[in-house]
Amino acid sequence: MGNMGGMMKQAQKLQKKMLKMQEELASKTVEASAGGGMVKVVADGSQKIKSIVLEKEIVDPEDIDMLQDLILAATNDALNKSQEMVSSEMGKLTGGFNIPGLT
Repeated sequence: MGNMGGMMKQAQKLQKKMLKMQEELASKTVEASAGGGMVKVVADGSQKIKSIVLEKEIVDPEDIDMLQDLILAATNDALNKSQEMVSSEMGKLTGGFNIPGLT
């Protein structure tokens, strides 16, 4: 049973490290853009969109569809980059082991 107690302590240590890392990741951001930088989206490590910036030149009332497509593209790219950042940081914590539910 001593082995089980050691495993529990290790699991608790890992859980504390993960909580700390999640807090740190929430303060880190990634940026993505579309339309040659005319649309910029910033997301954090909690997969939340922090800001969307549109250059005036991209806002064309006659072509709202293009603007919507660019916003979607930049937003999806920012979220993908955020997920990659989280996966990379979690990989460092778990030593490269893929633990379901952590990423």
